[in-house]
Amino acid sequence: MKEKIKIYFAADAHLGMDAREESLVREKLLVRWLEQIRKDATEIYLLGDMFDYWFEFRKVVPRGFTRFLGKIAEITDQGIPVYYFIGNHDVWVFDYLPEETGMKVYQCPLTKSYAGKKFFIAHGDGLGPNERSHRFLMKMTRNKVLQWLYACLHPNFSTSLAQRISRRTRYAKGITLKFLGPEKEDLIQFARQKLKTEHFDYFIFGHRHIPLEYSLNENSKLILVGDWIVNFTYAVFDGEKVLLKRYQVE
Repeated sequence: MKEKIKIYFAADAHLGMDAREESLVREKLLVRWLEQIRKDATEIYLLGDMFDYWFEFRKVVPRGFTRFLGKIAEITDQGIPVYYFIGNHDVWVFDYLPEETGMKVYQCPLTKSYAGKKFFIAHGDGLGPNERSHRFLMKMTRNKVLQWLYACLHPNFSTSLAQRISRRTRYAKGITLKFLGPEKEDLIQFARQKLKTEHFDYFIFGHRHIPLEYSLNENSKLILVGDWIVNFTYAVFDGEKVLLKRYQVE
């Protein structure tokens, strides 16, 4: 008998990016979705930037997100694996989230095989020919000395500063991003280059805030899972194919 598979992928909720009331509304929607999918999920992938800002001091973690973190802990306690990919906004996830919620945290892309299908899974930042600024930022934020120096700042100051910069950057670029076309999309270019040396049935990414299914060739597809700010979209693999879906917001 074929083993039942239901694997879910979501990304880019950016909880905390807006006023507390607005962020709480989106957090509750995300929690409601998690409660629904836990009934048939075999695995869940959260592909980064679920928080708009996250930094774990040794004795302090960011305030808020209690409902989301509590639901994740319930799901992992139930025995459902939850994989968390560090994005470019929540880059300072260390040991608190895996220890308290049971999530498995990844900094780098992951390759997995399910039901004979090969997956390349990542947040998506730093990949592609035009992602030099993101790659430089990744080196800076993952530098142990710079992390220690940042941790020396008072949490009230450092958190407010980081949130202000994040919001300014996000609103300057635009919350809803547009598809640039296959020749200008870094993740499509990255996937095409990767396929020259290794086959993958699916490339699954967050980061771009666009819900997109794109055929790279006859046997490979790229999936951008969208976001939980405007689109409220996610992807699901049912053992045969990956489908993009939109959560029905009441």
